[in-house]
Amino acid sequence: MTALDLSPAPGAAPAGQRVRVHALTEAKLLVRNGEQLLLALVIPIGILVLGRILGGAFGELSVLAPSVLALALWSSAFTSLAIATGFERRYGVLERLAATPLGRSGLLTGKAISVGLIAVGQVLVLALVALALGWRPAWSAASLLVSVVAGVLAIACFGALALLLAGRLRAEATLALANVIYVIGLAGGALLLPVNRYPAAVRPVLELLPTAALGETFRAGAVGIALGWPLVVLLVWTVLAGVAARRGFRWMS
Repeated sequence: MTALDLSPAPGAAPAGQRVRVHALTEAKLLVRNGEQLLLALVIPIGILVLGRILGGAFGELSVLAPSVLALALWSSAFTSLAIATGFERRYGVLERLAATPLGRSGLLTGKAISVGLIAVGQVLVLALVALALGWRPAWSAASLLVSVVAGVLAIACFGALALLLAGRLRAEATLALANVIYVIGLAGGALLLPVNRYPAAVRPVLELLPTAALGETFRAGAVGIALGWPLVVLLVWTVLAGVAARRGFRWMS
């Protein structure tokens, strides 16, 4: 009979498992948070229902539905991530997790995956609601591909901006400023309204914003048109935001 070996065998879990568990934990925490749920689903669904009730006065569903999908990515990848990271940094969660076998790279990778999971869930739920309300998209293969690429770039861009904000300001300031920027992006960043609904003088500026690039791509894509210029705007913003976040993020408050 082989003797039972009860000697200690400490060791970290494999890197992939560490990141996967952390990503799922982050996603669960975001879903359980009432304020984040409000931003992620309640407000977008409310806009869809209101648009269906008011019809053209609030925007045709063919335009409003893809706009709300863009808004969903904006809410999770920027606002929710900035607020959550700001308070994690304040309470010392980030520096403690970074000192574990998870490490800084694993921590950031887990956060990125969790945001992606939340975004996919949002898009699915909101698309089903929009379809139930009468939305009938007409994506082509090219426009769908462009929309997916734009969505991935937007998540990366918004996430980097969120980390930059949360890594430089106090948690309370991050909370306030993230919500203000969320409203500005919603109302004035061409997320919900097409660029052509704004005064002609500001349209060239709006077209340089990542929010407008995402909104225009989704709206055009839903009717089968693949736009190229928004991808360039999103790529430039993603690179710049990524560099700024890498240099400006502070792990400790």
